[in-house]
Order: sequence, then structure tokens, then C-alpha cells
Amino acid sequence: MRTFVSVPLGELSDAVADAQTPLNMSGVDPIDPTQAHVTLKFLGETDDPDAVVEAVERAVAASEVTPFDCYVAGYGVFPSLEYISVIWAGITQGSQQLTTLHEHVDRETTALGFDAEEYDFTPHATLARMRDARSKSVIQEVVAERDPELGTARVDGVELTQSTRTEAGPEYETVAEIPL
Repeated sequence: MRTFVSVPLGELSDAVADAQTPLNMSGVDPIDPTQAHVTLKFLGETDDPDAVVEAVERAVAASEVTPFDCYVAGYGVFPSLEYISVIWAGITQGSQQLTTLHEHVDRETTALGFDAEEYDFTPHATLARMRDARSKSVIQEVVAERDPELGTARVDGVELTQSTRTEAGPEYETVAEIPL
């Protein structure tokens, strides 16, 4: 099964949908707002989800992060404004806790044989993916000129999430919930 470790932001689904409205154009594929989340680590193919759950439990315990509020606001893109593949909303409040969780999850899952992260962690919630560059200039303007405030989500745990690719986009299913 294809998996990742995440923090769900489902309570912000209406705000995510609102933030996606100006992104609704040709070549842009929005994510399902009800499945909004912050990915702590993408794992890929996972043969032993029980071992991963145990590793994430160890990571959460070692992080000493307690439940916190996560404020989501502003647009950003990956990898750059010149070549946009992902449009996201940033995390302002709560980014340090998410970074701490990411570092511990990365350490524990790397010990299981998953690849270590090769980039700096940027806490974010994906809003849409660009399929092609038809709307690049308009997206650049939206990102530069607008600063949506999506709101606050309470973070009281992380999830091991299964991702299934479909023609309509990825579908996510919670494999396990690990409380903070």
C-alpha cells in the first residue's frame, strides 16, 4: 500500500474550498477540500504498516509535542513561481510543532528503511496541482496578490494515511491515528 504520515485539516474544508476558488482554471487540479492535510512524510510503498505505526508512535512520543493550534494562511508554490507544480496554503502558527513532528517521524521511518527527506520541510496544505502551464501567469498573480486566511485547526494527533491513485485524483484512507 502507498502511504504517508499526515496531520488532518478536515475541519478547514470549507475554507480550503474558498481558497481554491481563485485557482479554478484550466490546467489546475484542486485537491478534495475534505481531505486537506499537512504531510509530515511521504513513505511510498509500505509492506508492513504495523511497523510504521509503531515507528510513528515512537516518533510522536519522542517529539514531546502536545496538542496545539495550527493556523493556515497565504498562498505558496512548489518548486518556484517560474515552474509551478503545487499550489499550497502555508502554516503560520504551529509550524514549529509540525517541523518537530516531521523531524522525529523522518528519523524513525528512516530507521525502518524508508528514504530520508532530501529537502527542507515546509509545513503546508496542498490546495491544487498544476497539470500544465496554461494558467501559469494568472496563478502567479493570484499567489502574489492574495493572502487568504483559512483559519485555525486543532492538532491532537497524526495519521498514517493510505493513498490510492484514481482517475479523479488521489483518495485517502486513514490506516491509523496516533494521538499527541
